[in-house]
Amino acid sequence: MRTGMHSYGRILAYVRPYWLSLVAASASLVLISLLSLAMPWAVQRLIDSVIVGQDLAQLNRIALILAGIFVVRAALSAAYTYLISWIGERVVADLRRELYEHLMVLSLRFFDSQRVGEIVSRLSNDVQIIQNATTNNLVVLLQEIVTAVGVIAVVWAMDWRLTALMAVALPGVVLVTRIMGRRIRRITRTVQDTLAEASAVVEETVSGIRTVMSFAREEYESDRFGHKVTTLFKAAMQRTRVYATLGPLISLLMYGSLALVLWFGGREVLEGRLTAGQLIAFLFYAVMLTGPLGGLAGLYGQVQTALGAAERVFELLDTRSEIVEDPQAEPLPPIVGHVALHGVSFEYDSRQPVLRNITLEVRPGQVVALVGPSGVGKTTLVNLIPRFYDPTAGQITIDDHDVRHVTLRSVRDQIGIVPQETLLFGDTIVANIRYGKLDATQEEIEAAARAANAHDFIVHELPDGYETQVGERGVKLSGGQRQRIAIARAILKDPRILILDEATSSLDTESEKLVQEALERLMHPGQTGTCPTTADGGPLSQRTTFVIAHRLSTITTADWIVVLNEGQVVEQGAHADLLAREGSLYRYYHALQFRWDEERPPQPDQAPDHPSPDENLWPDLTAPLTHGLVDAADR
Repeated sequence: MRTGMHSYGRILAYVRPYWLSLVAASASLVLISLLSLAMPWAVQRLIDSVIVGQDLAQLNRIALILAGIFVVRAALSAAYTYLISWIGERVVADLRRELYEHLMVLSLRFFDSQRVGEIVSRLSNDVQIIQNATTNNLVVLLQEIVTAVGVIAVVWAMDWRLTALMAVALPGVVLVTRIMGRRIRRITRTVQDTLAEASAVVEETVSGIRTVMSFAREEYESDRFGHKVTTLFKAAMQRTRVYATLGPLISLLMYGSLALVLWFGGREVLEGRLTAGQLIAFLFYAVMLTGPLGGLAGLYGQVQTALGAAERVFELLDTRSEIVEDPQAEPLPPIVGHVALHGVSFEYDSRQPVLRNITLEVRPGQVVALVGPSGVGKTTLVNLIPRFYDPTAGQITIDDHDVRHVTLRSVRDQIGIVPQETLLFGDTIVANIRYGKLDATQEEIEAAARAANAHDFIVHELPDGYETQVGERGVKLSGGQRQRIAIARAILKDPRILILDEATSSLDTESEKLVQEALERLMHPGQTGTCPTTADGGPLSQRTTFVIAHRLSTITTADWIVVLNEGQVVEQGAHADLLAREGSLYRYYHALQFRWDEERPPQPDQAPDHPSPDENLWPDLTAPLTHGLVDAADR
């Protein structure tokens, strides 16, 4: 109960900024309730004075009074409906905005463990359920209380004995409401959880529809979603059964007390202690009281429903990011790109160490290649530099600044990433490129596209040029086109540190050539970006670049190659030096890879000495290497 009150208090906090509008809506509803109390009085006067006393003038007065009451009630009702709807929509908008802003500051570890559909469900369905609890139900609760208090005061003044008979049902109403309300809250949590699971299935299926079709799993996915919908239906019907039982039970108790009132009041009329008009008026008031009491029970059930949804929303809001910005953090000044890792270790959990005691220094403008089998931690290592994760031990510095002691935005603003799986937003080409620099001019965007070998296909192959919609996740573009748009975006950002994570591994030969040319321009800015100077005043002709690659042929020109195995740096040096070392792991990989290339027959679309983009991969090479290579999926 205490938890529920705390949650409801948090819900009401979102209404507080709009308290003036809420007061106006409440006042309108209170006046409507008070005006409603005049109806039974008018009926009593009509029976006792007009029908019995044959008073035509009194009939006219009562009719005019009622007409005035109805006009005022209509105006107040319109005002109330508008105000309460406005408040409700504002509260929902504020809560959704806060939830979304909170999601934007959570760490990648949170998103690694959450399904997208679950998050979307909390942001949409759960928040919508909370709306009524924060606005309409709150004001209706006030209306019901005012009506109940007003009716009780009037009927007590009319006849305290009849009032006492009406009160017989109250203990039963309170008990039933309390028991049923708790069940409703518990079931609602189950309903919302199941709805979130169903939403997650939809999101996963739609996102992976090509995989679904390629494996002919449409029926399987339909059955999977159908199972979730059936579970949701059963949970919803369980809640409906509670609601269906709650209403009739409250009505049975209340109308049972009305039967007692009618029996006792009829005897009083027959014995002359009550007039017929008084009894009818009392019954009208009793019915008016039955409505609020039943309404209060229903509202209690709805509040419990909202609390079940609120628990899920506040659970998300209370999730703390593992990446916490130092309160004393200063912005990272413009950098030249000196990156150092000092004894860095990392693990996703205590049973899964990924990196162990990594020490590495990368000089400004240096191109460093990270190689090793899948699952060895290459992507995890580069993800530590922009603080997507924090190391469990050790320190990472950029230009001698500990990344944990500078602001997150200042670090990430100076780092560019081109991933293997390129994500484009469901917008235009120009909007996706401009994402790298939001205030970029059209000329800057086109210059970046040219440098990325993207301008020609944008202008000559796409129907609307730069205004072409790319579809969700860039589905209307080929893999090579998406990758070049991503490179153009990175060029426009002009970062001093660049991370290339398998940027060409899934491309055909022609696309790979174009993308590789674009990457060369990206790594060596030239005319595509500024040329800062090093500490000794000399020009810095290229960005500090981390390259992750399985194909060794793509990294032979790197300044420095780091070989990882079992989460540790086992070798590092230039390509020629590593190749010259007897017994080195890099030399073994190189020999194994290029021996495979020599034994393969030439492909129709490539020269005999060109490695296949699909077959020359680390997982293929490392299959026979059973001496300790990591098999887990590369993070």
